[in-house]
Amino acid sequence: MIDHLSVVVSDYARSKAFYAGALVPTGHSRLIETPAAPGSATGSAGFCHADGSDFWIRQGVAVQPPLHIAFRVSSRAAVDQFHAAALAAGGRDNGAPGLRPHYHANYYGAFVLDPDGHNIEAVCHDAP
Repeated sequence: MIDHLSVVVSDYARSKAFYAGALVPTGHSRLIETPAAPGSATGSAGFCHADGSDFWIRQGVAVQPPLHIAFRVSSRAAVDQFHAAALAAGGRDNGAPGLRPHYHANYYGAFVLDPDGHNIEAVCHDAP
């Protein structure tokens, strides 16, 4: 289990708005912002989950090639909700919710591209 992950984004405000909307269905809905470090123009934004895992962003030069980050959720409905929320928050569709049997029989996921082109996924591995 990963405790936290931090990603550099090219447009902090835009990415913060995207993730604030997109991650609600994953449970990463509590937003924490830290002040800018000396010499930095922006702070960091953390999207926190009740299980203690956090996803953080900070301003900078986004990594290339883009990352693939998957958030495990507890239901297929949460995958569907993530996809809808991420699109509403400005994400670009990169794979509608559905089964991906080439991974395994119960792999249900959805994919969106964030403002920097990172492939963000919500996945449920449980049978319906």
